[in-house]
Amino acid sequence: MKMKAVRYYAPNDIRYEDTKIPALNEGEILVKVEAALTCGTDVKTFKRGHPVLIKSVPSGFGHEFSGVVAKIDENVKDFKIGDRVVCANSAPCGQCFYCKRGEYELCENLDLLNGAYAQYIAIPRRIVEKNTLIVPNSVPFSHAAFCEPLANVIHGLSKTPIKPTDVVGVMGLGPIGLMFIRLVKLKGAKVIAMGRNPLKLKLAQEFGKADVVIDINKYDDPAQIVLNHTNEGRGLDVAIECVGLPSMWEKMFGLVRKGGYVHFFGGCASGTSVNIDTCRLHYDEVKIISSFHHTPKYFREALDLISSGKIDVEKLITKRMDMKYAKKAIEEHSEGKVIKILLEN
Repeated sequence: MKMKAVRYYAPNDIRYEDTKIPALNEGEILVKVEAALTCGTDVKTFKRGHPVLIKSVPSGFGHEFSGVVAKIDENVKDFKIGDRVVCANSAPCGQCFYCKRGEYELCENLDLLNGAYAQYIAIPRRIVEKNTLIVPNSVPFSHAAFCEPLANVIHGLSKTPIKPTDVVGVMGLGPIGLMFIRLVKLKGAKVIAMGRNPLKLKLAQEFGKADVVIDINKYDDPAQIVLNHTNEGRGLDVAIECVGLPSMWEKMFGLVRKGGYVHFFGGCASGTSVNIDTCRLHYDEVKIISSFHHTPKYFREALDLISSGKIDVEKLITKRMDMKYAKKAIEEHSEGKVIKILLEN
């Protein structure tokens, strides 16, 4: 049987076309995709490929989604046809060096799922067993699809000590940065949001509830403006970088007070490096944090936060488009015109 799907052929070449509905292997389920979201990772993959997501071509595309179970392998016991589900894009093996130490995000056998921009997607057994959740009827599919990016942010914050008395700076106001702001506000801290894009600056306040929003284009010395909003002008207690540029890593390191924390969340291109003042690192006791990916625990917490209404992800959906316009949606996301585009079948 045939279905429509977006498939990747080469950089800047994705096509909406007919392909076979995936056959199921042991322990797998087939999900009818109801909602899929554009993502920064998809944009990067679209532009230059991806060594992990694109193993061969043509390849499926997209990884943030939710839907309805359409078919199950006979060995699947925890799900049934008709269940509303959200599936992560990976699941740890539980057996490798890192999994045995509870560092599931570093699992040596993570097999990232791709192919959500389609009418149907087959979910591998490990994800079915460890990282697929039933979505409450009260939660729209469009909201459930945010579980994967939100899980990454929750994981990042789990490594970042934040107190209600802290002043936290967030640089980069894409979906990840905006969710960081909102979660930090839920911890009771003061948040300074920094960015350039008018749409994103507006959402930093309306969605994130940031205390201070700084358009860094408006100032010759935006760093001083940030410092003016910190306790006694001493610097940020916590700085979170969500852009993924070495230059921004260095700027955020410079904004942290003595004894503060800087979280390099945005992933820079492979092979790049940063220059950090070792004197500050040592004598000022600045702590560096980084985090990658998510785990089943944080994926569950993401759904709980969305279900409770504490994170109103609806505000992050700039527009809705038919799945056949996925290429246009990715291009608009790349141009900074949107936060997220919801793709629907």
